[in-house]
Amino acid sequence: MIRLTVLYPKTETSQFDLTYYLEKHIPLVKERLTPFGLVEVDMNEALPGGDALPPYAMITFLAFNTPEELDKGMGTHGGELLGDIPNFTDVEPLTQVVRVL
Repeated sequence: MIRLTVLYPKTETSQFDLTYYLEKHIPLVKERLTPFGLVEVDMNEALPGGDALPPYAMITFLAFNTPEELDKGMGTHGGELLGDIPNFTDVEPLTQVVRVL
């Protein structure tokens, strides 16, 4: 299994609209990428802990069976999905593709 890991950095001034993310962005991701092999979306919202700011507001994993499925889906709809990011956050996400062992 392959996962696209998307990390949304958290800073003192960053904004992250969780409602938009859950109600608009994630359904769009699922609608666009499921036909290309998306099998699971796992979202992890950071919680405050003590005095330290969490490094990320959200960490999301998009699971595919093969790297080719991920490449084809993002090649087809990546521009649209990336273009939606400013609708819910003012930070640029970090991404990493990993193989699940």
